[in-house]
Amino acid sequence: MSILVVFPVVVPLLAAGAVLVLGRWVLARRVLALTVIAGVVADAAAVVVIADTDGPLVANLGGWPAPIGITLVGDRLSGLLLLTSAVVTFAVLVYAIGQGITEQARLGRSSVFEAVYLVLVAGVALAYLTGDLFNLFVAFEIMLVSSYVLITFAVTPGRIRAGMTYVIVSMTSSLFFLTMLALVYAATGTVNLADLAGRIGTLPPGLAETLGLMALVVFGIKAAAVPLHFWLPDSYPTAPAPITAVLAALLTKVGVYALLRTHTLVFRHDSAWILLLATAVVTLLVGALGAIAQDDLNRMLSYLLVSHIGYMLFGLSLFTVIGLAGVIIYMVHHILAQAALFLVSGLITRYAGTSVPRRMGGLAAAVPVTALLFGIPALSLAGIPPFSGFVAKLALLEAGAETRTWPVDLALAASLITSLLSLYVMVRVWTLAFWGPRREPTRVPAEPVVALSGTVSTAAQPAPAEPAAAGATAAVGATAAVGATAAVSTAEEPGTATVSRPMVWATAGIVAVGLLVALFAGQLAGLSERAAGDLLEPSTYIRSVLPGTAGPEAGR
Repeated sequence: MSILVVFPVVVPLLAAGAVLVLGRWVLARRVLALTVIAGVVADAAAVVVIADTDGPLVANLGGWPAPIGITLVGDRLSGLLLLTSAVVTFAVLVYAIGQGITEQARLGRSSVFEAVYLVLVAGVALAYLTGDLFNLFVAFEIMLVSSYVLITFAVTPGRIRAGMTYVIVSMTSSLFFLTMLALVYAATGTVNLADLAGRIGTLPPGLAETLGLMALVVFGIKAAAVPLHFWLPDSYPTAPAPITAVLAALLTKVGVYALLRTHTLVFRHDSAWILLLATAVVTLLVGALGAIAQDDLNRMLSYLLVSHIGYMLFGLSLFTVIGLAGVIIYMVHHILAQAALFLVSGLITRYAGTSVPRRMGGLAAAVPVTALLFGIPALSLAGIPPFSGFVAKLALLEAGAETRTWPVDLALAASLITSLLSLYVMVRVWTLAFWGPRREPTRVPAEPVVALSGTVSTAAQPAPAEPAAAGATAAVGATAAVGATAAVSTAEEPGTATVSRPMVWATAGIVAVGLLVALFAGQLAGLSERAAGDLLEPSTYIRSVLPGTAGPEAGR
């Protein structure tokens, strides 16, 4: 059954190449991409079931055994997160098709959207399934390259600026990651996670702690933990709505996953880690206060994304089974809720022509389905029962209540305050955008869009920086360019007072999965608790990767 952990990485990469070959056959590209991601969903579900029943699935690529070769491992944690992420990527692709963002050939340019999107799916899967630090680095680089292309898709000056910020910060993090990798290999002679679990304890305590701190900084940047978060609010909101949704939902969680895996399997802690606890408190409060200060819905959601990373860091910092179980539940909830809210933001912008709530009004009466799709994940994000956010936060509060030291009590207070602030932000958006007198859709000037092929189109941009819905229907003229003629097209303008059914269906699907998480919270809590137990007692993971390794003490 080891093929199950190879499929989510290899098949999307092969499909990405096939999509490029298909070229302008739009329908074939879409069908192939949707089929492959649906296959990843089914594959991840099988990995979860088998790993929960029979233990981790291991694949040694090329026939080279660990720790020499490349090893992919699917256990309860990686399988669950891969399943949740695959569901979101499938729904977001449906949303993107409904928005028309994949139809770039109609603007006179060759579309690479599906190919790059599939590469991103493969990178996320590799990050969850890899069994060594080096290929975790490779996974981050795959996600970096593909996400940069997606952020700057249908190039505008704002997206170029945001993309440069994103790339510079990510490259700095990558250099730091490579430095950490070199030091780890020099000190231990291996980068295999299971092998490191047994060797890191033989290092001098100061060296092991330094390497652990380096890992915290590297993955803290990826997770957008304060004060390493500054890149996120300026990068994600400028991308097209489906791209913002998938990046916000997944990439920061991959960073949290890397922290979970490395700081339980390799850099182990026997009690609460005060440094990580303090980082969690600062992340919770700074992110929430930043959201309150914003006027744009996408930036509000971006700062709330930063804030809620603090909940996951808080659960991890306790290093207890119930704390880690709370983190896992929260990650599942947050992937779904954050993706749904950013997709709803795209629906609102398409309808109203702006992403600034105070320029809207009366949307609850005008588009009641969109209002419902916003209200459910918003209440869940604020932790209101009976939604999944309440279940996740309750698990974390129970974990904190069991520990009960004054730093933990401070973190508990910060988490409660953050919940109230999150609720305030969501209520403010609802009051401004969905209640009150109905306003006519905003018409905004078009911003030049530089296509990948060198053509130029105009895309209406809502204030301040929401992308236009792609899929233009008509060319409106031509203009001279230096040494060539550039076609000028008009993309579909936001503020048309219409909604796209595929976009609504895709958003509704993610919201429905979030409701299922709340409905089956007991089963999810049981699976998460077993996964948390695997993290704190990794002997099963180690023996699966390195057969013949000693028992429970091997991971210490």
